[in-house]
Order: sequence, then structure tokens, then C-alpha cells
Amino acid sequence: MAAVSARGGRRRRTMNEINMVPFIDVMLVLLIIFMVSAPLITTGLVDLPSVGKNRQQPQHVIQVIVGSDEKLKIKLDQLEPEAIPANRLAERVKKAQGDDAANPVVISADKNVKYEAVVQVMDLLQRAGIQRVGLAVKSGAASN
Repeated sequence: MAAVSARGGRRRRTMNEINMVPFIDVMLVLLIIFMVSAPLITTGLVDLPSVGKNRQQPQHVIQVIVGSDEKLKIKLDQLEPEAIPANRLAERVKKAQGDDAANPVVISADKNVKYEAVVQVMDLLQRAGIQRVGLAVKSGAASN
């Protein structure tokens, strides 16, 4: 004899499908919550540095040039730039500063140079104790 249940003799089969209706309901509720709360979130403002004109240019400027091939050159005042290896850069800049450590050092880099290369030069100079290290910028509204 076959097993007969109290519900009319049929066996109940298990469903192999996932019921998507509760999942869709939850997603719609979350979507509505995010749509309502999104305008209420305050956006953070980033204060970017601006470039101003210095009224008085320093008399003695040491310029470190990072070329597109990431090779370094040093330029003193109006003289021609001379190539210099990275391990001798700090020593050469200190020698060019002489007794006056307040002489500014400006790093100029080609726009195709990786940011990491410029930061490494800056870090190298600051670890050597050179205080006034800055970046040269192109003045003017047009940027290429």
C-alpha cells in the first residue's frame, strides 16, 4: 500500500526555485532610502593651493630640473644647467647655497614626469636638511 497523507494523498514536493519577490522588495526600499538621504549628505570641500606672484624675486635661486627621462640637472642663477646624479644632488645644492641656508631651491619638472619622481627629489633634499624647497609652476591661464 502507498503512504497516504491526511491532505488528500499527494506528497508535497520541495521547490527548487528562489523566490525573488522579497529580494526585490528589500532592494526597492534601500533604493528609496538612498535616494532620500543622498541630497542630505554634505560634500567635503578641498582647499587647493593657489599660485600668487611674489613681489620680490630672490637674488640667488637654485633650480633642480627633472627631465622627461627623469634625469636630474641643476641650474644656478643664469648659468647653463648641468647634469648631476641623484646621489650627489643634496651635496651639490648645499655647496651652491653656501653659508645662506635661506636660499630657495625650486624643483622644475616636465609635465610628463611621474609625480613619484618629483616627490623623491623633494624628499631627498628635505632629508639632507635643505629647508626651502618649492615647486615651479607655469603661470598663465592656458595649460598644455
